[in-house]
Amino acid sequence: MHEMDALQSQDLRGLTPQALQALAQRLLVHVQQQAREIARRDGEIVWRDAKIEKITFELARLKRWKFGARTEAMDAQQRQLFLETLVEDEADLQAQLAELQARLPQPPRRQALPEHLRRVEHHHEPADTHCPAAGCGEPMTRVGEDVSERLDVVPAEFFVHRHIRGKWVCRCCQRQGVERLVQEPAEVQIIVRGIPASGLVAYTLISRFADHVPYYRQEAINARSGVHTPRSTLAAWAGQAGSALHPLYEALQRFVLGSAVVQADETTVAMLDPGAGKTRKAYVWAYARGEFDPHPGVVYDFCLGRGSKYPLAFLGGLPNPPGSQTDPPAENRDPPWSGTLVCDLYGGYDAVLDPRIFPQRVSAACAAHARRKFDELAKSGKSTLATQAIVRFAAIYHAEKSFAGMDDQTRTQARQRIAAPLWQELHTWLKLERGRVADGGATANAIDYSLNHWPALTRHLLDGAVPVDNNYLERQIKPWAMGRKAWLFCGSELAGQRAAIVMSLVQSARLNGLEPWAYLRDVLDRLPTHLNSRIDDLLPHRWQPLQIPD
Repeated sequence: MHEMDALQSQDLRGLTPQALQALAQRLLVHVQQQAREIARRDGEIVWRDAKIEKITFELARLKRWKFGARTEAMDAQQRQLFLETLVEDEADLQAQLAELQARLPQPPRRQALPEHLRRVEHHHEPADTHCPAAGCGEPMTRVGEDVSERLDVVPAEFFVHRHIRGKWVCRCCQRQGVERLVQEPAEVQIIVRGIPASGLVAYTLISRFADHVPYYRQEAINARSGVHTPRSTLAAWAGQAGSALHPLYEALQRFVLGSAVVQADETTVAMLDPGAGKTRKAYVWAYARGEFDPHPGVVYDFCLGRGSKYPLAFLGGLPNPPGSQTDPPAENRDPPWSGTLVCDLYGGYDAVLDPRIFPQRVSAACAAHARRKFDELAKSGKSTLATQAIVRFAAIYHAEKSFAGMDDQTRTQARQRIAAPLWQELHTWLKLERGRVADGGATANAIDYSLNHWPALTRHLLDGAVPVDNNYLERQIKPWAMGRKAWLFCGSELAGQRAAIVMSLVQSARLNGLEPWAYLRDVLDRLPTHLNSRIDDLLPHRWQPLQIPD
């Protein structure tokens, strides 16, 4: 079946339906064979690890016997026999261990250090390059060199920009009693009447919202370089920068909602509630362009609740509720978004996808959530049905993996030929098994989760731009989970909204392969004088660094 591994999309063009059906059958057999091969290899690895552990234990025990204190008296003949047997056993075990270790995968070679890093060269040559042989002493010839590299780091370096603006006067006019002074105007900065340049502001934002370093720790880190930056000052800089970035955040929201496929999910964030003397639960809703979109982007919306009014407001169709950070006037509000929404089956999305109100929207469910129901059953160790379901989902995901590099149209065609039969088999099998289990049990609930939402679960078969699951967006929410562990909670609703603004831009920059600090520093440098009509030029997928002339 080696030819199946090298199968390309162009190989499928021009095949008859009978040939495509035969190909699909062969691919299914190939997937099943690979699953069996993986299971066999996993079993071999487990057996080998157990064998190595056992041999290592036996060797250690032999050494204890050989070198440990003798608690039993032996005569000379018994001791000699014991030592001979000990040597034989030790040699036998060492040979077995060497054979098993030889089968282990070789450790990967260390990757070369990145080429873009600055190199500091240190040349090492002998002090005397004359031949050291007695009676020779002739000059030696250099025939080559050995080069080794070690990675080093210099902690963040603070430096000062000195802006010197010359003053020029006209002496001729001055003699006539007229004062004329010419001087270049001061450049507008992101922090008005403050000491930080855009690089330091970007560094503060990245440390806080990308590296999740609280302000009090940033204060201590900066102090090690002899720079005093109180946490209140750092917070003030972040507040002013967040306000300046808000127009760019709104442009990013419009860009994300310009996609016909949007993925949505939400997660909790603790927010300080000073009146109650404790924290309360707030939510961050995440929206991203489809996983296969060539221009990725993600935007976060910090809200006070998890009700349907929040995604309704964000996607358009209802006025924005209190607690949502986007609240444009009604006359400036964009039309309701239309397309395919990839989400879990949380009830808050029901109103967003109501076909009576939004016929232009359709739902696509997450296959990972459906599989997760069976995975939870399988972990209990008491459900063979769950194990069979996981194997069937594995075949579907294996096929999906082969579609990753295709364009949307080709992916749709490949899914219809290869994945659709697998889904149909799963559907038939689930209905058959559902008739064999009692209502109300965990197994019945797992099966019903898939059967009751089958059209949404298989929506991706009709549109190659729709992903099979929502795992892509769940990965974009992980930075918030890391932030929860670092800074524990948001200090206020406005602070949560500011975090959403910065993290939306930072994460979108990452998705587009940009270095977040370089992107944010340049954006903060340009924003004060950038035209609002051209704000889209600063979005991550369109951003280009300024070309500074030599």
